[in-house]
Amino acid sequence: MTDKINSFLKAQRTNWPESYDAQLLPLRITLLHAHLAQHGRATDIIAANELSVVEFDVLATLRRSPLPYSLTPSEIQHAMLITSGGLTKILIELENRGLISRTTYENDRRIKPATLTEKSIHILNKTMHELNDGLRDWVNSSLTSEDVNHLTILLDKLCW
Repeated sequence: MTDKINSFLKAQRTNWPESYDAQLLPLRITLLHAHLAQHGRATDIIAANELSVVEFDVLATLRRSPLPYSLTPSEIQHAMLITSGGLTKILIELENRGLISRTTYENDRRIKPATLTEKSIHILNKTMHELNDGLRDWVNSSLTSEDVNHLTILLDKLCW
């Protein structure tokens, strides 16, 4: 473990011993620090591509849908767990920047699906490539492929 994590654990064990669990606290703190480190790197890459994390998430949600990469706001909201008001603001901004197009259904003009544009597909592909490269470099600096596979299996067990 890093000196920072060891220092944290020592302070917890010394100054708040009743809350110190020798097995679970190191796991919790290590998971948190790994998440924050990865999230910070990802946020920097996304920002360098002139997107917010939420904008990237909306665009990536659309990209995961079948061609023509189009979903209704309700479908996006369900996939992302975002409020309708928050999503409306993001969709307007993305449309204003030419990253999505919006049309209405002929049989129900209240429904305006969002569809990726060529511009957004290019930005998404570039950003995802950079995210993958950044994560690969970070992980490979400390772990072997076998370590990564084993860690993934163990963390997956916690998720279900």
